[in-house]
Amino acid sequence: MSGAAVVVEDVSKRFRLYHERNRSLKAAILRAGRVRYDEFWALRDVSLEIEEGTTYGLVGENGSGKSTLLKCIAKILRPDAGRIRTQGKMAALLELGSGFHPELSGRENVFLNGSILGLSKRELTARFDEIVGFAGLERFIDQPVKNYSSGMYVRLGFSVAINIDPDVLLVDEVLAVGDAVFQRRCNEKFADFRRAGKTVVIVSHAAEAMRTMCDKVAWLEGGKVVAEGRAKEVVDTYVDQGHEDRVETTTEADSRWGSGEARLQSVELLDARGRPVTHPSTGDAITFRLRYRASEPVAKPVFGLALETLDNTWLWAHHTRDANFVPDEITGEGTVDLRVPSLMLQPGTYDLSASVVDYTTTHVYDYLRRCLRFDVEHGTPRESGGYVALGGQWSSESFDA
Repeated sequence: MSGAAVVVEDVSKRFRLYHERNRSLKAAILRAGRVRYDEFWALRDVSLEIEEGTTYGLVGENGSGKSTLLKCIAKILRPDAGRIRTQGKMAALLELGSGFHPELSGRENVFLNGSILGLSKRELTARFDEIVGFAGLERFIDQPVKNYSSGMYVRLGFSVAINIDPDVLLVDEVLAVGDAVFQRRCNEKFADFRRAGKTVVIVSHAAEAMRTMCDKVAWLEGGKVVAEGRAKEVVDTYVDQGHEDRVETTTEADSRWGSGEARLQSVELLDARGRPVTHPSTGDAITFRLRYRASEPVAKPVFGLALETLDNTWLWAHHTRDANFVPDEITGEGTVDLRVPSLMLQPGTYDLSASVVDYTTTHVYDYLRRCLRFDVEHGTPRESGGYVALGGQWSSESFDA
């Protein structure tokens, strides 16, 4: 255990998945007490060593075994094989507020929940103002928690748990509780933990938070560790592999409208060699290709593209009139390309909308809302976060005093 806060050695945990249950004494007698079930191994021969003073992350899809492993470390579950050794006082933020009584006030629940987590009444009295202030519930602390909103409830539970000053803190999917102000307080508290040499073990689907907060990360899949190492490399590989295969060419739009004199037949994303691609990387040269068909001559059409994130954040829009590229007339079938020499988008999933309108941009011939979805993977430049990559270069200069 020298230098290690948590050691997990060949841990396996199984559960029984029942097909039926004996719902009565008669059913139990007729079946001789037997019921049919399958064995599900949530963890299989997992071995990890978490060093003291580090922030260690667990990533993976739902059902991969992350939360089960965290509960085994917290001694809520007992492994069927292997062993887990821990060093120092431990606190687990797994189900916040699970020890609260709805009829009691917030004040009474602070003392109730704190005692469950191992604090004495004297310790809770000394930390009470800090706990309530951290949760931001000074005005409501003497109200019954049954009248709290879900956010207030979770904030109070988080505040009690995080203020018991453990050596090892286990956190399961609570990085996004509360409003922006409370999240900032949480991040500052985690930073204080790290500066104080505490050990933090985090389970979360928030890839960006895991990338920036963790020193090391283990990737679980099917109850096994498939990768372990520096947070940035493991999280990036996990996110990239998790992208779905996309349809290469599509006009399957969320919605479509227009008068129809000119219609978009397809919208494609091509790589530098002109091949369809659905997983470009940051910095790649790409081309957006619009295939159209005009049933009659259309004078001075304007083709446009717009880009947004899955949560409807509007990122970019551009059309051929802005670029001074407007054909005098189109008829029949053809293509229009927008070549992008360097795709300066951060890794993530994006939706493209496409349109063809008249020269005044007031009459719509065809508009395809969210007609192409694609995933951007890590490339060059490799930057810390956000939606766009700026590709800037750092430099420094020192001056004599």
